[in-house]
Amino acid sequence: MFTRLLIGLDGSPSADEALEQAVMLGRRFNSKLVVAHIKETHGLGRRASDSGELLQRAEERVKDAGLRVKTILQHGNPDTELAALARDADTILVGRRGRSSQADALGKTVTSLIRISDRCVIACASKPSPMNTCAIAYDGRETAQRALALVARFASVTHSTVHLIHATIDPAIGTMVVGGAEAVLSLEGVTFVTHIEHGTPGAAVARVIEQTKCDALFAGAHVGSGRKSDVTVSHAEEILQHTDIPVAIQP
Repeated sequence: MFTRLLIGLDGSPSADEALEQAVMLGRRFNSKLVVAHIKETHGLGRRASDSGELLQRAEERVKDAGLRVKTILQHGNPDTELAALARDADTILVGRRGRSSQADALGKTVTSLIRISDRCVIACASKPSPMNTCAIAYDGRETAQRALALVARFASVTHSTVHLIHATIDPAIGTMVVGGAEAVLSLEGVTFVTHIEHGTPGAAVARVIEQTKCDALFAGAHVGSGRKSDVTVSHAEEILQHTDIPVAIQP
């Protein structure tokens, strides 16, 4: 897993953060990094020379880290072009927006990628994380089960501890929901701690992350039908207002 990482680069500080997170993951998994810059069809965007310099700097950064790298310059919509490129990747790493905003915490490109791509999307934090202590927001839904399978594989390789978080108003029902998840983690030989928390999922997850100092969050995306449908990423919009860790979102 994570042997081929796709990074969307647009020259913003948040995209630079995604590149640094990819370098850290790449060192851990001996990954090949594919750095892509998508020049938007509409709008001024960057000049071709600027785009080339952007990709050249990224290529040098990755090579300095001792990793393999490929750079791609394409024209079009960032979300659809990255989704197409992701078919040959294990995951997509992108910067996120809205750390100081009360809305659109994931950003339009990230939200759209979650909707149209079938690859894991990592919305990166302001600093690269070793992802040694992982949290998962778990509600028992199908996408949460896929996120659980991902974090279980990840933790089994990296020997990370997993904090299984479920928010509920009824602890008895919560125990039933997390039972299957605990079995999955146990079968993978993963060290885990279960947290059945009272309150809303966003607040509960943020609270546990703060208490345990988790440095990565895995969550499932709840996507409605149609390209313009809403995306709810296990209450990630709320969580991202209170945390600054990479969030691996499994569609």
